[in-house]
Amino acid sequence: MLPLTTDKEVIRRLATTLDGFLFTGGQDIHPELYGEEIDELCGELCTERDRMETVLFKQVVELDKPTLGICRGLQLFNALLGGTLYQDIPSQRSDSTITHKQNPPYTEPAHDVTIVKDTLLYQILQTDSLKVNSYHHQGIKDLSEQLVAAARAGDGLVEAVAMPNKKFILAVQWHPEFNYQFDDHHFKLFLEFVRSCK
Repeated sequence: MLPLTTDKEVIRRLATTLDGFLFTGGQDIHPELYGEEIDELCGELCTERDRMETVLFKQVVELDKPTLGICRGLQLFNALLGGTLYQDIPSQRSDSTITHKQNPPYTEPAHDVTIVKDTLLYQILQTDSLKVNSYHHQGIKDLSEQLVAAARAGDGLVEAVAMPNKKFILAVQWHPEFNYQFDDHHFKLFLEFVRSCK
């Protein structure tokens, strides 16, 4: 776990020293990162974390360090690379039939996602579809032009992204950390991430 800091020199040293980076779930992304005002249904924010992860992500992309994003991580990657987010999926996509914020236990799948062929995610999982949990109320609205969609939910929401021409920059909307012990597909995500760091 990295210290929470906005000291750019400390972040630079972390980026150059460590072999790989996991951007975890957590608070909502501040809408200013994708050019919007805060909506009343936007959740808890942590601007210090946003600032740190903005600097860190730019460093790891430049250094081409293996990077895995989970939930907030996916949203952060998209926002920092020029995409936008739904601040609250239930209110902004009321036509969706997918439950994107399930109740516990999170080891239970909430819906399926379709894996896009010819993506890093497909290379890792070797499957066309995957059952995933769903613990988020924000998600990708406009996909960054620097990312490719690697998986989508049945309502079309982007559920995974990858950055082409990079060693390993991948992010998923679901939480594989709840399921890796029960489903080998989720375990493979972590296994391949660690392998890429060697």
